[in-house]
Amino acid sequence: MSRTPFAPLFDRLVDDAAVFPPGSAPLDVAVREHLDRRTGPYAAQLGPLLVPATSAEALSSLTSADERTVDKPLAVGLVVRPGTALKPLVDALDALRDDERVVVTAAELGWSPQWRELLAAEVPVVVEVGLGLEQEQALDDIAAAVDDEHDVTAKFRTGATPTWAWPDEQVLAGFLDAVVLHGLSFKLTGGLHHAVRGRQGHEPMHGLLNVLLATHEALHGAEARELAGELAREDTEVLVTAISSLSAEDARRVRGSFTAFGCCGVLDPLHELEALGLISAKEPQQ
Repeated sequence: MSRTPFAPLFDRLVDDAAVFPPGSAPLDVAVREHLDRRTGPYAAQLGPLLVPATSAEALSSLTSADERTVDKPLAVGLVVRPGTALKPLVDALDALRDDERVVVTAAELGWSPQWRELLAAEVPVVVEVGLGLEQEQALDDIAAAVDDEHDVTAKFRTGATPTWAWPDEQVLAGFLDAVVLHGLSFKLTGGLHHAVRGRQGHEPMHGLLNVLLATHEALHGAEARELAGELAREDTEVLVTAISSLSAEDARRVRGSFTAFGCCGVLDPLHELEALGLISAKEPQQ
């Protein structure tokens, strides 16, 4: 199938977080299915496979046993949760540094006074930030590292956890406003499973199109109150029309800011985007 005019807005947008909750797929299953998806109908939209840093040894064994990684190594992002030690991430980077079947696209961790130790590893770094004063300090710190020509991206959690309440549209708008004002790129994690703002069961969920449009508005000077209104929209037709009106330059700027989001059910938002006519699934490669 031919690509839609809007397809570049979604290229490599969805990182595969299959092994993380609530999906919690076994690593061998996640690796096999991710490799399948690299030649599947949504390959263009697929980012790297996200794996816990503690799984580096098992990951190496799995890729060495799969011939599909000979000519094209498996792209992975190595992750440690906020509040956990940095050492497993450093060890994982060392273990995979000379592995020809795996390419580490980023190391992801929570912001702490020690996070800068990872800059010496010379891989792109993704730093998850919290709320309030901590977020302000973290974004200032990340911006200083970027000014020093390090490749660092901010990360924000859009879904709830047992210790993190669902960030509503005002909270997410505040982050988008702050990260754009700092001139930083960002990615999102958790809870962004659908194209349009709505609910999953009794739980509210942010929408991918809402975030893309709010990012566009933030880049054009909109403030947090206006961004919250964009994030709260539930009118699918309005959102699709707005996305369809973005110019190629608008799309480039949006994706330069909003680089990716991690999703444990990679295909869920992609099926919805296809149904809305914003992407076209290609024929799987043989």
